[in-house]
Amino acid sequence: MKTGRDRGKVPFEEEDHGEVVPDLAYNESALKSIFRGCSDVIFRSIRLGGETRWIVVYISSLVDKKMLDEHILSPLIKRRTNPNENVSGSIEALDDLFISIGEITLASKISEIVRYVLNGYAVVLAAGNRRAMAVSVSGKAQRSLEEPTSEPVIRGPKDGFIENNSTNIGLIRSRLKTSRLKIETFTVGDLTQTEVALTYIEGVSDASLVEEVRKRISEIRIDGVLDSNNIEEFIEDTAFSPFPQVQSTERPDVAAAGLLGGNIAILVDSTPFALLLPMTFWAGMQASEDYYIRWPIATFVRWIRLIFLMIAIFAPALYVAVTTFHQEMIPTSLLLSIAGSREPVPFPALIEALLMEIIFEALREAGIRLPKQIGQAISIVGALVIGQAAVQAGIISAPVVIIVSITGIASFTIPRYSFANGIRLLRFPMLFLAGTLGLYGIALGFLGILLHVCTLRSFGVPYFAPVAPLSLRHLKDVVLRVPVWNKTSRPPAAESEERGTR
Repeated sequence: MKTGRDRGKVPFEEEDHGEVVPDLAYNESALKSIFRGCSDVIFRSIRLGGETRWIVVYISSLVDKKMLDEHILSPLIKRRTNPNENVSGSIEALDDLFISIGEITLASKISEIVRYVLNGYAVVLAAGNRRAMAVSVSGKAQRSLEEPTSEPVIRGPKDGFIENNSTNIGLIRSRLKTSRLKIETFTVGDLTQTEVALTYIEGVSDASLVEEVRKRISEIRIDGVLDSNNIEEFIEDTAFSPFPQVQSTERPDVAAAGLLGGNIAILVDSTPFALLLPMTFWAGMQASEDYYIRWPIATFVRWIRLIFLMIAIFAPALYVAVTTFHQEMIPTSLLLSIAGSREPVPFPALIEALLMEIIFEALREAGIRLPKQIGQAISIVGALVIGQAAVQAGIISAPVVIIVSITGIASFTIPRYSFANGIRLLRFPMLFLAGTLGLYGIALGFLGILLHVCTLRSFGVPYFAPVAPLSLRHLKDVVLRVPVWNKTSRPPAAESEERGTR
């Protein structure tokens, strides 16, 4: 696959195939040469007075055949069979006489016609004209609006993005009824020609941030964009960080709330996941439902998430460090219980915990990849059976099974999937530090994570803001969720700040 470094070769779709000429046979021959071997590209010729007068070009799998018949083919055939009708030879006359449909564009180049056909348009070429008419009759298959599977809520909107950019933009427009909501479209991918929509609210999003995102998207050079993650990896600041610097969401209400807070949303055609940027550490710990329940409950849940975040990263490491190097810190009765359970185990605590963590991650991955009907049953039953059998066989001690289970539950409390994946990854280096240096290793690991998070930036916004650097007026929506009427300032993303360029 061609990457951003491969900038020399001009992609085939952007080559200049010449202008549309009055000779209809020449235009047809040029297009058939380009679409050679494409059996789904249809060339429908319509004759008048014994000679071909019009040619309609379209891809059968991308157009709505009912719209094509009613608004293009039927009017053309009707004019052909009506001898009393004075038919003008001008392509512009089709707009008034033949075609009654919303979106119509004129194309004067063969390459433009190719692009329109590939995007689900039907293109009408008329004899004696230097321009063709592209009519939007797109009929791509799409699923109905459903509740997002990755971000379910008990109270809140139940609609989610789908794999169609027009529908997704409409879902945001229906929530933000303002002319200040701007939509800029880019075409990314030499072969896929994927539509990427840059969305922001003028006067709310920082203008320098909008310009920086616009610049990064326009510089992307790649053969194909199949998911929004392809865009995310090109535009993020630090590619080697375990923490995502761009938030992904399936929920239109989350995208609308982010836009109101000064963020920018990027919508990619053919994927239901929109991108919100910039992202902060605290955005990864917040769920959309926090704003649909009463604020004391939402605050309590946020504190629970923070506690279990620490458990998800440090619980296995603390167990390994204490049982290996610092047994004096364990109460005597608990120490005797742990020693008794570990007596038949042939492995040191580090290998024991690492083995269980890998098995747990494998079961989790298997549960995701298996069919939905059996995936959950396999993962739960597998964990119970393997854990019980390992304890009875003396391979794994019971405390490790408990620690790993609690750690797994803790990682599930993190609402943002991409953010939770980074936390899962951090457990393993912490385990190695604890197994080699004890509590000193954990302290070093914690300082390393803290330094990394405090120096990380997402499109010029500090990742740990508003805690570092400290901004008291922005702390209302971090570990607390104050009432809506008490939120009197927008997040740091909406504030003007010098943006770093790459």
